[in-house]
Amino acid sequence: MATHAIPYLRETIVFLVASGIIVPLLHRLRISPVLGFLLVGVVIGPYGLGLYTDRVDWLGWVVFADLQGVQALAELGVIFLMFMIGLDLTLDRLWGMRRLVFGMGSLQVLLTGAAIAAIAWGFGNGPAASIVLGACLALSSTAVVMQLLIEQRQLGTPVGRASFSILLMQDLAVVPILFLVSVLGSRPESNPGIALLGALGKAALVIAAIFVLGRVILHPLFHLAARTRSAEMFMAATLLIVLGCSAITGMAGLSMALGAFLAGLLLAETEFRHEIEVDVEPFKGLMLGLFFMSVGMGIDYRVVGQQAFWIAASVIGLFALKSTIIGGLCLAFGQPRHTAAETGLLLGQGGEFAFVVVGLAMGLDLVPRDVGQFMLIVTGLTMLVTPLVATAAQRVARKLEPAAPGNSGADVLHALAGMEGHMVICGFGRIGHTLGRALDADGIPYIALESDAAAVRAARARSAPVYYGDASRPEILQRAHADKARGLLVTMDNPLAAEKVVRAARAQWPHLPIIARAHDTDHAARLLALGATDIILETIEAGLQFSVRVLELAGIPEDIARRRIDCQREEVLASMRR
Repeated sequence: MATHAIPYLRETIVFLVASGIIVPLLHRLRISPVLGFLLVGVVIGPYGLGLYTDRVDWLGWVVFADLQGVQALAELGVIFLMFMIGLDLTLDRLWGMRRLVFGMGSLQVLLTGAAIAAIAWGFGNGPAASIVLGACLALSSTAVVMQLLIEQRQLGTPVGRASFSILLMQDLAVVPILFLVSVLGSRPESNPGIALLGALGKAALVIAAIFVLGRVILHPLFHLAARTRSAEMFMAATLLIVLGCSAITGMAGLSMALGAFLAGLLLAETEFRHEIEVDVEPFKGLMLGLFFMSVGMGIDYRVVGQQAFWIAASVIGLFALKSTIIGGLCLAFGQPRHTAAETGLLLGQGGEFAFVVVGLAMGLDLVPRDVGQFMLIVTGLTMLVTPLVATAAQRVARKLEPAAPGNSGADVLHALAGMEGHMVICGFGRIGHTLGRALDADGIPYIALESDAAAVRAARARSAPVYYGDASRPEILQRAHADKARGLLVTMDNPLAAEKVVRAARAQWPHLPIIARAHDTDHAARLLALGATDIILETIEAGLQFSVRVLELAGIPEDIARRRIDCQREEVLASMRR
């Protein structure tokens, strides 16, 4: 192979071909981008096509042979993902989740770690190896799970909040787990308990220092960058904060992803958060795709073939054990059983942190090399199948949901008997709330249905007529007197949930006017095919409203401008109905 002046040029081109051509093609086949990147990594990795480069020369140009360089870059994907998650939160919201984070999350790590350690001990591993395997396999994959939640627009749902709470506590557990491995490997003469408290104290000081210095530095830094009116300077300031905080926590022995998350939390409180989101999103998407590919590349399928039974049993066993423990904890902390089941299955895989811990433990001779390699393959395979398990988890949750406590609808809508001529709003998020205010302003009665209990609580605190229930179930819509309503307004964030509502309502009431929010033209076409009367298409509505203002500015009378835009809107909708 010829050498190039630019390091990793060939690998970069192969990655861009995969992310720009192959993965979008798989996405058109309804394959999740996460699964797409994982599969591409399997194919073009050293254990896929890389096994045949000595026989077919040209394959050397389309495979990744150096995983070390790829994995170093791939870590940036997880860092940017956690930064974006931090941007979507605020400190108040995080504090409101403290019971789930520190209560449920801590119990999950301890109980799961103890159970896996006991099983490893039963299979003949030594005490140190059993403890290490239990500690690292108790953690799930932040990168895979959070990306799936974002793709499916579930981050704000009960499943999303429960999953995020556990994952955040797992990231915090990185410090004591790394310390535990170092203690077991070096066997220091000093008291391990005192040393652990010292390490945790140092970690707390680092986190506190990031918050204090961040509040002092962030505003002046970004105001300075903004005053230059230079996109490059603003981007440089953003990258400095993200990578700087990650480096600080990394040097202190904490997870680098945790530092990025803290940076996101700090910037979420500033007026620059939306500009930063737009700037960082492309970095996050590309680097995270590279991370998923690196996971697929690390699975040696020759070993899988040699130990197929035990590897398959271990993958299934890990999912079964973690799902049972996590689901049980969700129930204990007041989550409905459909939420508990979906959360448990979603978090049943091993995580990227296992690659770090097991590798370190093998270097310290705590874990035998053959056992370590076996568990790394199991971890990689559990991450590979997670998108498929997540789909199955949603189906399981849908089957359990009718019997979920508090979701029958029989006791929450009984006070609405005799109501008619009203609107039924399905989903009371940002758009549903805006619709409710508009209807209130004109004295038009409405009922809103929302499956997020926290959102229902907040809305009812403002005396809004919002009720907890799954709007895709005809009996819930019947309790909201949809048969006597003026119209059904579907505003949900989740495209699949919106389609379920339209399908259920149209099957029950053929003549009920249904106006649905669509995320893109494909989604709009599906909603129309399912029976929606009208569509509000997000991708064109802002442009049409902008056009009205431009025509008015150009001297066109307002009523004429709006008629022209209405004609354009009808043309777009008509083209989708054909």
